[in-house]
Amino acid sequence: ARALTPQTAETDAIRFLVGTQSLRYDNQIHIIDFDDENNIINKNVLLHQVGEIWHISTSPADKGVLATCYNKTSDSKVMTCAAVWRMPKELESGSHESPDDSSSNTQTLELLCHLDNTAHGNMACVMWEPMGDGKKIVSLADNNILLWDLQESSAKAVLSSSAALEGKGQLKFTSGRWSPHHNCTQIATANDTTVRGWDTRSMRQIYCIENAHGQLVRDLDFNPNKQYYLASCGDDCKVKFWDTRNVTEPVKTLEEHSHWVWNVRYNHSHDQLILTGSSDSRVILSNMVSISSEPFGHMVDDDELSDQEDQHQEEK
Repeated sequence: ARALTPQTAETDAIRFLVGTQSLRYDNQIHIIDFDDENNIINKNVLLHQVGEIWHISTSPADKGVLATCYNKTSDSKVMTCAAVWRMPKELESGSHESPDDSSSNTQTLELLCHLDNTAHGNMACVMWEPMGDGKKIVSLADNNILLWDLQESSAKAVLSSSAALEGKGQLKFTSGRWSPHHNCTQIATANDTTVRGWDTRSMRQIYCIENAHGQLVRDLDFNPNKQYYLASCGDDCKVKFWDTRNVTEPVKTLEEHSHWVWNVRYNHSHDQLILTGSSDSRVILSNMVSISSEPFGHMVDDDELSDQEDQHQEEK
């Protein structure tokens, strides 16, 4: 497996979707439920028969809908395509008995629509509008940014606008992130060592951080509470934090990893907490209080501290 995502539209349960990469068998999506009261993990399996899964994202509005980017072979060429799917009704909310792996009752995903990208190249990732009704999707395909409208209960995707990277060489997007701020009108993308911001209304570039990293940029994430703050990570082993209003210098740089940094994520409730994953085989949780939305705060409510502890906190 290389693809994992939380099911964001599900607010009651802790649930993730994981996609497999098998060349010999039908690929699957595993619905992983974590029951935190009993400390048990349950899973359900869905068949994804079209190919290896390289990226999954879930609709922010409908917990039964998801999108995948997958490999398919046609005329001895491998293409990465994208499609929107619906899971069977009874699996939307997960279940609490974990079926045996060999059980024969595996169900199949229902195809809602393809994000047809034959003209645009290989899909790198698909991003849903974070606060939307699940009808707007952006996909990154080679050097194209494509904005889709899903219509008629997501059974059809219409390309509403697009933009292409201009320049020399083989320009390709590696990843992107839709900002939850500014009424969801901004997207950040990474290609090679550059991070760019785009306005989804005009599909024009609004900022560009050239050489944001010394090598390939792997991942991006927006601070959920501070609207101009963006984190990036890459193959130079660094994690950098940017204020998109002034991109000449990063606000802060973390150099904790000793190999490529593949992922960076903000904690949704406490934006001082940053999680990074790297091929140095480590996942690191960093506490970035100085650039968080509460630079002088801490994670304990004041009224929970007794007077003595209060003094101690201040001395600290």
